[in-house]
Amino acid sequence: MKRIKTLITRQGSGSREDRSPTEETATTPESMKSIEHTLKEEREFPNDPMKDAEVLESIEKVYFGDETFDSNLHELNKLPELDQLDLNKVGQDRDLLRRQLNSVSKKVSDLVLENHSAYSKELHRVTNLQASLQTANIICSNGRRQLEMAKQGFTVASLSILANHKKRLQLLSLLKSLHTIKTLQRTDIRLREMMEEENYPEAIQLCLECQKAASTFRHYRCISELSSKLQDTMEMIEEQLDQALAKTCSNFDIEHYEKVQTAYQLLGKTQTAMDQLHMHYTSAIHNTAFTIVVGYVELVSGSQDTNFQKMHYRDLCTHITTDTYIPCLVDLCKALWEVMKSYHKIIEWHETNDEPISPTLQESDVASDLGNVEAQLNKKYIKQKLTHGLTRIWQDVQQKVKLYLLGTDLSSFKYDDFIYVLDLVNRLITVGEEFCGSKSEGLHDSIRQQSLNYFKNYHRARIEELQMFLENEGWELCPVRANFTALNLHEFRYLRQAGISQPGKGAPASPSPKRDHCTRSGYFTKYGAQGSPFDREMDDEEGEDVIATNGYEDEERDSQGNESDDSDVPDELKQEYIDEHTEDQQHARSSLKRRKSDRTHFRGPVAILSNTTLNILRLFGKYMQMVAVLKPIAFDVVICMSQLFDYYLYAVYTFFSTDLTTDKHHPSYLRIGQSDALGLSLSNKIRTTLQRINDNLINNEPPAGMMPNPMENKEKVGFPHISPMVNLTGMDKLHGLAERVVGTESLVFLAEQFQSLQSHLEGVIPASKKPFLQQFYSQTVSVASELRRPVYRGVASRCIDFEKILQLMFTVKWDIKDIMSQHSAYVDVLLQEFQIFSNRLTDVNRRVPVPTEVYTILWEHIIRLANRTFVEGYASARKCSNEGRALMQLDFQQFLLKLETLTEIRPIPDKEYVETYVKAYYLSEADMESWIKEHREYSSKQLTSLINCAINNKKARQRLLASVEDMERARVR
Repeated sequence: MKRIKTLITRQGSGSREDRSPTEETATTPESMKSIEHTLKEEREFPNDPMKDAEVLESIEKVYFGDETFDSNLHELNKLPELDQLDLNKVGQDRDLLRRQLNSVSKKVSDLVLENHSAYSKELHRVTNLQASLQTANIICSNGRRQLEMAKQGFTVASLSILANHKKRLQLLSLLKSLHTIKTLQRTDIRLREMMEEENYPEAIQLCLECQKAASTFRHYRCISELSSKLQDTMEMIEEQLDQALAKTCSNFDIEHYEKVQTAYQLLGKTQTAMDQLHMHYTSAIHNTAFTIVVGYVELVSGSQDTNFQKMHYRDLCTHITTDTYIPCLVDLCKALWEVMKSYHKIIEWHETNDEPISPTLQESDVASDLGNVEAQLNKKYIKQKLTHGLTRIWQDVQQKVKLYLLGTDLSSFKYDDFIYVLDLVNRLITVGEEFCGSKSEGLHDSIRQQSLNYFKNYHRARIEELQMFLENEGWELCPVRANFTALNLHEFRYLRQAGISQPGKGAPASPSPKRDHCTRSGYFTKYGAQGSPFDREMDDEEGEDVIATNGYEDEERDSQGNESDDSDVPDELKQEYIDEHTEDQQHARSSLKRRKSDRTHFRGPVAILSNTTLNILRLFGKYMQMVAVLKPIAFDVVICMSQLFDYYLYAVYTFFSTDLTTDKHHPSYLRIGQSDALGLSLSNKIRTTLQRINDNLINNEPPAGMMPNPMENKEKVGFPHISPMVNLTGMDKLHGLAERVVGTESLVFLAEQFQSLQSHLEGVIPASKKPFLQQFYSQTVSVASELRRPVYRGVASRCIDFEKILQLMFTVKWDIKDIMSQHSAYVDVLLQEFQIFSNRLTDVNRRVPVPTEVYTILWEHIIRLANRTFVEGYASARKCSNEGRALMQLDFQQFLLKLETLTEIRPIPDKEYVETYVKAYYLSEADMESWIKEHREYSSKQLTSLINCAINNKKARQRLLASVEDMERARVR
C-alpha cells in the first residue's frame, strides 16, 4: 500500500494544495527505501505493456479468489522436499513471482492515477456536507430555545378558552334536542296529510326518521308515548299501502306503482310486496269475472228472487242467454285483458328499473358489500316471482273463460255470431301466447269438439244447399267484372288486407287474418295505451264491386276503332291466301277482315261463372274464416272445402259430359271406363278422380229391393240432376254450348281461384297433413281444365252431319279419265256446314264470351272429324284412277283454302292425315308394305281400300291384304 501511495505522490502534481495529508506524511526513511527498491525493479524489468499483459494472464487464478488467501503458504507448499530442493529452480520461481508482482503493481498504479480526480471531488463534497451539518445543528438549538419560552408564556390562557368552548357545544346540543322533540310532537298531522295525498314514500321516510329520532331521545319521558303512536301510524301506512298495491291489478299507473314500490323498499319489504301483489291479482281475476257474469245474469233474470250473488261462477255461466252471450264474453275478455295488461306493464317497469330505488335518507357510506348482496337477492326473487306469475295468472284467466264457454251450447248460433265467438277466443289464445308463451290447451279443448260438431252440421247443410242450387241452376252467365277474383268478395276481405296475390300474378303470399297483422308487433304494444284486442273493428272497406258486363264494352270499343285495320294479321297468313288463289285475293282480304272482327270476341280472359260458382266462392271465404279462428280443426275444414269442389266438379261432368249420344260413325262414349278413337274419352287421371268422388261422396240409388243404409249414406250427397229448364239439345244453339261453356268454364275459374289459396291453406294445416292437400291439388284441382275436351269435343262431334257428307262422297266417281278443274260438290256442302257452325258459334259468343281455349278445342276437333271423314270417303272408292287421285287432292286443297278463311286455327290439325293417305296411292308395291306397317292410325277398311285401288298385282295385293289382317288381329288382342 505504501508503494502505491508513493507512486501516486510521485506521479501526481507537485503543488502542495493538491496533495492530501496522507501524502505529506508518507515520506519516511522506510518509504524512501521502498522507492529505491521499486526503481531498481523497474530497471530490472523494463516497461513493456505487451509483456506485462502476458504476465498478468499467467498469474494463477487462486490469487484472485478469497481475501483470506495466504500466498506465502501457497508458494511454500509448492516447494519439494529439502533433499530435493534445487536452488536454481527456486531462483527462477522467485524471479517469476517478482515479475508478476511488478506487473500487478504497475496495473494498480495506473488505475489509481485514472481515478484520482474523482477521488478529489468526492473528498470536497464530504467537506461541504460537514459544514452544512454544523449550521443545521445551530438552527435546531435556537428553535428549541424559543419553543421553550412560548410554552411557559401561553398554557394557562389556552386551557380557559377550551373549557368555555366545550360548555358552549353542550348547550347547542341541548337546544337541538329540544327543537327535535318539538318537531316530533307535530309529525302526526303531517303524516296524515301525506297519506291523503298518496305520497307513501315520503310518509314512510318521515315516519322512519321520527322513529329513529324517538329511539335517540328515549331517555326523555315525553318521547315514550310518541314512540307507541308512531308504531300505530306505521301499521296504518302499511295497510293503505297494501290497498294501493291492489289498485294496480286493474288499472296500472306508472307513477302510482313507482311510489308503492319505493315505499315498500323503504320498509325493506320488497319480497313481501311481490307476494301480496300476486295474491291481489288472483283475487282481481276472480272478482272481475264474477262481477261481469253476475251482472248479465241479473240483467236478463228480471224480477226473479234467486240470489245469484251466492252462486258459484260455474253455475252462473249456465244462466247466460243466447242474446247476452256475446256481449258478456266481450266484456269478460276486455276486463281480463286489462288485468293481464297491468301485469305486463309491471314486468316492463321492473325490467326498465332494474336498479333498486335509492331512498333519499340513504347516506353515501351505507352502501356496503352486504347491502349489495341483499339488493341482488331481492332483484332475483322479484324476477323469478314475476316470471312464474305469468303462467299462474294466465291459467286463472283461461279457467274463467273456459268455464264460460262450456256453460252454453253454441250449436244454435248463427254463422256470423259463431265465427265472432271463435274469433274472440282465438284472439284470447293469441294474447295468452304472447303473454306467457302458453299454448292454451284448456281453451283449445273447450272449443274444439263443440266447434267441430257445429261445423259438420253447418257443412252438411251447405253441401245439401249446393245440391239444390245445382239442380235449379240455369247456367246463365253471372255478370261480374272482367278482372273479377275471389278476393273481390266480402268473405275474402281479410285475405285482401293480408296481401295474398291473385291468380296468375306470381306466387301467393302466406296470408293471415287482419288481426294477425296486429300480433306481429304485439297486442301489448298496440293496445298498451288504450283499447283492447277484443274491440270489434269497423270494416271501412267499400262494398263488393263485382257486377259488370264481363268486359263487352271494352271489346266493342276496340272493334269499332279497328274494324278496317288488319295490321295485326300475320303477313304469312295473308301471303298464303294470295299464293293459293290469286284470283280470290280480294275475297281473301275481306275474309281476313271479317275473321278479325269476329276474333275480337274471343280474345282476352273473361271471368265466366254462374251463380252457383259465386256461392261456392263465398262458402270458400267463410270456410277460410273458420280456418283462421278454428286452427285445431283447420284440416277438417279444408277437407270440407275439397268436398265442395269435388261435388261441383262431379256435377259439371254429369250435366255436360254424359248426355252426349253416340252414332255408328262417331262413337262418343263418355261414361267412366269407356273410350273412343276420336279423343272424346277421359284421361286416366280425371277418370280416377271422378271414380273417387263417386265412391266417397255421391249417394247412388241402391239396387231394386234393397233398403238404403242411413248410417252409410250420412256423409254422402245425393246424385246431382240437371234442371229440366236447361236445354242441351238443338243444332241451332250448338247443343246448349252456351250453358256448357258457363258450367265448364266456371269450374275452371273455380279451380284457378282454389289454386291461388293453396299457399294459405298449407300454412294453416299441420305439416303431417300437407301431402293430402298437395295430392288433392295435383289430382283434382289441376284436372278440372281437362273436362273441357270431352265436353266441347262431344259438342263438336254433333254440330255437323258428317254422315250426309259421307253419303255424298260415296256418289263420287274416282275412276275418271280426265283431270278435273272443278272440285266435287260435297266440298261445298261441307264448307257450308262449317260456315253455319261458325255463325252459330258467333251467336253463342254474343250470349256468353267463348274463351280462346274453348274456341280452339271446338275448331280443332271439328276439323279432325272432317279430315277423318275425308279419309273414310276416299276409302269407300272401289276403283280409283290417277285422275281420281288428282280430284281427291283438289277437293282437299279447296277445303283447306276455304277453311283458312273461317278459322284462326294454325296449323290445320291432322292435315297430314289426309295428305299422307292420298299420296299413298302413288307408292310402289315394296314401299306400300313398309308404309302400311308404319301407319297404324288408319283402320283395316281404309288400308284394304288403299291396297285394292293402288296395287294391280294380284299376288302382291293378296300378300298386303294378309298383312293388314294380321295387324288387325294383333290390334284386337
